[in-house]
Amino acid sequence: MKTVLVDIIAGARPNFMKIAPIIHAIEARKAQGGPVRFRLVHTGQHYDEKMSGDFFKQLGIPAPDVNLEVGSGTAAEQTAGIMIGYEKLLTERKPDLCLVVGDVTSTMACAIAAQKLWVKVAHVEAGIRSGDWSMPEEINRLVTDSITNMFFTTSEVANETLRRSGVPESAIHFVGNTMIDTLLSNMDRLRPPPFWAEHGLEAGKYFVMTLHRPANVDSGNTFQRMLDAISAGTRGEKVVFPVHPRTAKTIRDGAKVPANILLVDPQPYLEFNYMVKHAKAVITDSGGITEETTVMGVPCMTLRSSTERPETVTLGTNELLGIDPAALGPALNRLFAGEWKHGSVPPLWDGHTSERIVEILERVLAA
Repeated sequence: MKTVLVDIIAGARPNFMKIAPIIHAIEARKAQGGPVRFRLVHTGQHYDEKMSGDFFKQLGIPAPDVNLEVGSGTAAEQTAGIMIGYEKLLTERKPDLCLVVGDVTSTMACAIAAQKLWVKVAHVEAGIRSGDWSMPEEINRLVTDSITNMFFTTSEVANETLRRSGVPESAIHFVGNTMIDTLLSNMDRLRPPPFWAEHGLEAGKYFVMTLHRPANVDSGNTFQRMLDAISAGTRGEKVVFPVHPRTAKTIRDGAKVPANILLVDPQPYLEFNYMVKHAKAVITDSGGITEETTVMGVPCMTLRSSTERPETVTLGTNELLGIDPAALGPALNRLFAGEWKHGSVPPLWDGHTSERIVEILERVLAA
């Protein structure tokens, strides 16, 4: 087999959990004589110690080979900056494949730059859709999948979405979920955050909450109603709330935080998932967290009207409540009554997704 080079693109915190097991699988195969090599490209879309550094250290991700250092800006500014930086890198040395993950701006921008210089693209988490074009991530998914060559999918729902859009069966590879590879490989390393004892947290006697989507946090009135409904519905039990920078602005602008909601900084991977694992339930508007709660069997309430991960609802422990705070009370009442569904783990979410991806890369690229 010939040696092949794959660019692995990381740009924002959600990417890091997805690339870590792929890197580890490539390194394991290399030690056995495998042909795939990688160049880790960090776009710099997020780069500070809380949003990037902690995750790299905890998940054993090597230092990036290249950091494009794009930094913050509007969606258009970031997209343009990433495309310019990655195009320059490609003109210096072309890889055999550009591998992008998830649905952040870096995913779309690097896929476009690669295709314009005749570098094939593989997309990990291809085919997932929320149907909500008001979400920037949905546009990123649609654009990326429209110019992808190899589609690595997490579910049969994603497979069918791709088939309906005209993707040939030979390009669709149902491999599972790399985020779950990372979760399962780190379960025995999860550890409580430093404030665990200080706040008297006990397993099963607190909630974890994350909110960052504009519909939930940009309006002070809407956000206040969310906080009040969560505080009332959790019946005085503590709610640990790692605050996203977008949400922090609304809090600074005058939101009144109820006494049982504990504001903390964004947490590193091991500490955050320790809290999730031991929580009574999770209240969120995120997507990735719903996958982790499904695998850990933790009840999850999603404050969104749609999800790109429907298997967490149809099979897992997640329920979509919509964005009306009034829906929280009845849902939390069912939880306290012991009436929440138990759920099951979706097919191929077994911790071996990255191994399957690398096996396919070897077969397709190095034959």
